[in-house]
Amino acid sequence: MPVPEFSDPPRMLIVVAPFFREITDMLVNGATRALARSRAVHDIVEVPGSIEIPTAIKIASTLQKFEGFVALGCVMRGETTHYETVCTESSRGLTLLGLTGLCIGNGILTVENAAQAKIRADPDQEDKGGGAADAAMHLVKLARKFEFRLGDIGFHFQDGVPRAARDS
Repeated sequence: MPVPEFSDPPRMLIVVAPFFREITDMLVNGATRALARSRAVHDIVEVPGSIEIPTAIKIASTLQKFEGFVALGCVMRGETTHYETVCTESSRGLTLLGLTGLCIGNGILTVENAAQAKIRADPDQEDKGGGAADAAMHLVKLARKFEFRLGDIGFHFQDGVPRAARDS
């Protein structure tokens, strides 16, 4: 898809878990390059691990005025089942937040080894950080098209009668 263009630059937040710093630095580099191409304004925050990324995004979405989020991290298979837990739960957390209307690009790599991670993270190769940023901006563009607001879903009460939000 073509890179989204904005007349009013979106405010984006990159949330990164820098456990594998060399890899996540490449992801951040790719994401910031992609955001710059679309003239997006961004902030970057770090969290201890990939499992904390959805929580950080939820906190930021509640307390700040970000239109989109880029989740970046790297989970590498080890000797225990911790890999499966972190991969599944970080992905599930981001999906659930997305289903509430948040515009999130998932750039958390789930790999077997460092060689795979480097290829996926490198902005001059697979550029998964840039891809996650582009995905988030496409969702922002879509949300703006539909003039979506988080409070516009579900039921609201008017004079004690429940009404669909779009009917209110």
